[in-house]
Order: sequence, then C-alpha cells, then structure tokens
Amino acid sequence: MHRPPANHGEPGGTGQAHTVFLSYSRADRKAALAVVRVLENAGYHVWWDGLLEGGERFSHSTETALESARAVVVLWSKTSASSHWVHDEATRGRESGRLVPLSLDGSLPPLGFGQFQAIDVSHVLAKPDSEPMRKLLRAVAALHDGTAPTPAAPRAGMASQTRRNVLIAGGLAMVAAGTGGGIWLWRTRAPGAAPRGANDPRRIAVLPFANLSGDPEQRYFSDGLTSEIRTQLSRNELLQIAGQTSSKKAGDGQDDARTIAKALGVDFLLGGNVQKAGARVKVAAELTDGKTGLSRWANSWERPLADIFAVQSEIGTAVAGALSAEIKGPATSGKAQVGGTTNVAAFDAYLHGRALYEAGIDEESDRRALEYFDRAIALDDRYAGAHAARARALAVIGNLYADHDERVRLYDAAEAAARAATTRAPAFAEGFSALGFALASGKLDMRGAREPFERSYTLAPGDADVLARYATFRSNLRDHTRATEVIVRAATLDRLNARTFRSQGDIRYNAGDHAGAIVAFRKAIELNPTLAGVHASLGFAQLLAGANDDARASFSKERSAVRRLPGLAILAQRAGDRAAAEATLAELVAEYGDKSHYQYAQIHAQWADTAKALASLQAAWELRDGGIMLMYADPLLERLRSTAGYLAIAKAVGFT
Repeated sequence: MHRPPANHGEPGGTGQAHTVFLSYSRADRKAALAVVRVLENAGYHVWWDGLLEGGERFSHSTETALESARAVVVLWSKTSASSHWVHDEATRGRESGRLVPLSLDGSLPPLGFGQFQAIDVSHVLAKPDSEPMRKLLRAVAALHDGTAPTPAAPRAGMASQTRRNVLIAGGLAMVAAGTGGGIWLWRTRAPGAAPRGANDPRRIAVLPFANLSGDPEQRYFSDGLTSEIRTQLSRNELLQIAGQTSSKKAGDGQDDARTIAKALGVDFLLGGNVQKAGARVKVAAELTDGKTGLSRWANSWERPLADIFAVQSEIGTAVAGALSAEIKGPATSGKAQVGGTTNVAAFDAYLHGRALYEAGIDEESDRRALEYFDRAIALDDRYAGAHAARARALAVIGNLYADHDERVRLYDAAEAAARAATTRAPAFAEGFSALGFALASGKLDMRGAREPFERSYTLAPGDADVLARYATFRSNLRDHTRATEVIVRAATLDRLNARTFRSQGDIRYNAGDHAGAIVAFRKAIELNPTLAGVHASLGFAQLLAGANDDARASFSKERSAVRRLPGLAILAQRAGDRAAAEATLAELVAEYGDKSHYQYAQIHAQWADTAKALASLQAAWELRDGGIMLMYADPLLERLRSTAGYLAIAKAVGFT
C-alpha cells in the first residue's frame, strides 16, 4: 500500500537549529508518533505530516522542509519499503549525508539503502529510554554538530495538534530554503554535517564558455573548448567535475553564482568566454567561489589559434593552482590533453562532429558526424578522442539504422576504432568507455566488455558520463548493488541531466525496485519531458508495479513506436483483450520486421508463451539485435531465466 503525497505544511521560519524531517508510510502512523515523541521530548523540532490541517498544499512545504532539515529520519517497514514517496525522501537524505534509518518491524531497508545500518526499534517503540532509542538520538545529535538541544517537557495530546498550534508554540524550526516545488536542488552536504576533510575532492562546475565571435556558427567551438577543459580537470583525483549537461543547463540561465552552485551542489564555478577571429583566439576565464559568489581567480589569453591547446592546458593548471589551498595536494597530473590533438584542423573537425552527434537528430546527422570524425582522424591518426567518438557513432548507426549485414560491419569497425583510442592513449578513460560500449552494445560481448569498463571507471571516477555508462553496464550484469552505488554518484555530479536519472531508473527497474524506478523516471521527465523513451520506461515500471492505468497513460505519451507498442500489447493481454493484443503486435511487426525480435521476445514472455519468446530471443541473438545486452537483467524476461534456451544465449553473450 502506498501512502498519498506527504503533506508537511509550511515552514515556520523561526530559524531554530535543531530540526528533523520524518519520512514514513501512513500505515505506520502509530509507530511514527512514538518516534516523534522521543525526538520532541529530547528537544528536537520534528517536521511530520501530523502538523497539517486539512486541505493544505504539500509540494512547496515538503520541498522546503526536506531541504532545510538537519536530519532525515526514515521509518522503514514492509509497507514503507514499497512507497515511492518514502524512497524519494530517503534518497534525498542519503545523498546529502543526513539519513538516519530506523526499522519498525525488523525488515531490512530496500535496495540502494543496504549500506546504511538501520536502527531496529521494532521492540522498543514503547520504551523511550531503551538503547535503540538512545542510539537514534545520538545519530540525530551527530548531524547537529554533535550537540543536542535542551530537552522539552513531554507533550500531551500531540496527535491532535494543528499546524497553527505548533507555529504559535515555536515548534517548527525550518529556515525557508526558497527552492520552490520544481526542480529538486539536492545539496552536496547538509547543514551541520561533518566538515570536509583536507583531501576530500572539491566539486567544480565548468559552465559553458560564451561565444563572443559574433557568429552563431562558432558556438560549437566555445562549447568544445568548455568540454575539453572539463575533461582535463576530471583527471585530477582531488577534483570532482559536475556533468556537462547539468552545467550547461544551469549556466544557460540568468541565476547568480551562488544559486547555480547550490543547484549543482558544487564548491566552485569556472566560466568564461571565447572570441575566435581569423587565425587568433582570445579566451577569458574566471573561477568563482560558490558560497560567497566572489571571484577567486581570473585570467585571459590572446594567442594564435594554433596555441588553443596550450591555452586549455594553462586554464586547467591555473584553476588547480587557485584551488591548491583547498585541496591540499598536487594540482595536476602533468598529463594534459590525454587523448587530444595538437592539430587545429583535426580539433575543428572533431568539434563539428561532436556537435552533430550530441544533437542526435536523425540518421543523416549521425552519419555526417561520422564523416567529421573520420576527417579528424585523417588529419591526426594519433587523436584518441576522435577514434573514441568514431566508435560511439558507428555503434549507434549500426544499432538504429543498419540492416543485418551492414550492422555486423559497423560493429566490427566500432570495436576497431575504440581499440585504436585505447592504444593511442592508454590513460584516456573515454577510449575504454567507448570500447566497453562497442563490445557490449555492438558485438554483444559482455564478457569482453568487463575489463574496458572497469578501466574507464578507474581512470575517471569523477566523470559523470563515464560513471553512468559503467553503472548501466553493471546493472545489465545484475550487479545491482554496485550499479546503484555508482549511479547515485553520477546523479550527484550531474543532477540536472535527465539522462542520468533515466539511467538511475533503468538500474532500479532491473533490480526490481519498481517504486524507486518510478521516482527516477518521473525526475527525468520533470527535467526533460521530450527525452526519447523515458515515458515508455516509466510505463514498464508502472506495469510491473501493477499500476496498469498509469502505465497506459505513460505509454500513450511515448513517441517511439518500438517502445510504446510492446507495452500496449502486454497491457491488452492483461486486460483479457487478446484481439487487441495481437493487433498491436502485428502493428509492431509490420513497422519493424526483423529489427525488433527482442521486443517480440518481451511481449511473448509476458503473454506466458515461452516457446515463442525463446524463438524470438534466439532470432534477436542471431541477428545481433542490440537489445540482447539487456536480456540478463530484463524483468520482462524473468519467466525465461530457468529455460535451457535462455541460459544458452546468456552464456554465448558472456553473461555467465
């Protein structure tokens, strides 16, 4: 049973320091009251939905309460473990370092929260002086700088208090965060959390460098320079770099530096501008303190265009130097431009290609991107970044647009390009990430993809894109614990990137955490409602959660027929309308033919037609359908997992 949205009222604005946000399922209200009494009798001000009057709005007040609380106490039980509202609130607490988990009935926390030992209060709810309750108070005190407030006198009739009573009594201690009820602004650390250690990574966002060339067509150049600087800084293990998508989204707005830093969860912002005129380029850069909004360092360069790579290196070195007092360690590895080029024309071609590839418009634009990468390689065969980009473009073209024969050739070429990147730059994380992607999604060699993905993770543990690809790969291997740990880190670094949250949803979906998947997919839709495939992903999570009407609504919003139609076919069968189910499948076959045998396998498996499902899965494998890389963790194929045919394919692909 899921509780409705928790209504937590409005902040009191009293500015008091000892605050606790309580997250629980409505079915556990009686137990929640006992926990609230213990906390309030110890002097803490607890925000919980018993403070509400009927009809109050919840969105803004819940966001403000959760953002401002010093501790987030989550009451886990068999009921709350299936509530996506509790999952959401617990995730916020976990990712900001404020989580205090309790177990009300002795059950373990759900997937993704197992690394935090829950305090078992199942037998002591009526014993406020018991050791588990004292342990709760010690954990909450630790999040309040180790100090506890003066205990209050026990209250009578607490359950009947209204929000107005508590406000008058000064019982609310929320400082208005001013974030509203829209995009979640997840904090890097909670107020009162332990101070960051001298050698803990500093987080920095590289905002889009403005194009001041007077020619909109030169925007690709300033964007490319921004990305190259970000890549260089990501190699410093004492820095964590906010994801490119989130940084761009925040930097494109009109917010001030402190607001942007808070939204991205970073300590510093690096921004600037680029002027490219003829054979010369001028670059200005500034490093801003995210807490104060004050400039920490600024510099500018005017050089021949041929020196643009030296400028990039100088910026990276200067930023690390400006941070040296903070990070207490060596500024750079001395290996600037790993995977890069010193050929301006090759760099120019690469930037053109990447702009087209990232736009993801259609087959024509993807093939044009490939042409630019080929041109960059022809100009500088040692350019590992261009080889890695070429590998990704080849794999995508093969998966989305090619027939069987061309697909095999493209996949072979993608693997060769990725290997070229790794041999030319053995310390280039993107090269190994591209090789893992080519082997897994192109060659369907999950065994061979393990080593390059692990290598990419080792080389760039602070790169959100590398982390997301690695986490997705681990999820496809059913390594749900590792995948969850890594994707949470990626989401922290790239918190405004819808694709990162879609990946988080995929990982939770694979793990059987349908409620958590729904939360993540909704977050992705909130950030980008037009993101390809995400409405269908939400629909499948809702379908497996038993919310058929919600699933149907989600599938109806999905533009991709190859994602929409399988969901509708499964729902029609569930509703007992076999004719509609068959008609939907026929529509899918008519449009996609031999390109969608993996989807046919999903449909037949959900229809409980094991023989047809296995036949479709075998056809997908023989035709090297990229969907095969999903088969090992795909919940829609779960009923096939013990069959000889499924196990044989899983072994051939390298899952086992």
